Amino acid sequence: MKLLAAVLAALALVTGAQAERPPALKVGSSSYGKVLFDGRGFVLYAFTRDKGKSACYGACAKAWPPYFAPKGTLSVGAGLKRSLLGTVTRRNGKRQVTYAGKPLYYYVGDTRAGQILCQDVVEYGGRWLIVRPSGKLVR
Repeated sequence: MKLLAAVLAALALVTGAQAERPPALKVGSSSYGKVLFDGRGFVLYAFTRDKGKSACYGACAKAWPPYFAPKGTLSVGAGLKRSLLGTVTRRNGKRQVTYAGKPLYYYVGDTRAGQILCQDVVEYGGRWLIVRPSGKLVR
């Protein structure tokens, strides 16, 4: 009986933790207006060189780490369209989060939530831009 109670209590904790998980993407305010952030509040960038799949590997991916899909079902916060959320599979088999078909990345220099240090920067053969809730890039 004690074992059953312990299992049920553990199951309730896991279920509650899953229900409280932050969305994969949310809208946040910035000096550029409303833009995409991950569930922790870190801004996400798109790379203009990407054409439906990632073109950023090696040194590029060290400076601009891909936003890998968290385990479980992906969700979006208020103000975003679930239909624009997706993933693309990278060469290593990991799923990278996309929005409006654009693979999403962090910038390694953005070390705290809300920080945006590399908007409209040209590196690795393309331009890095933050993304509006509509999926359009901020230029």
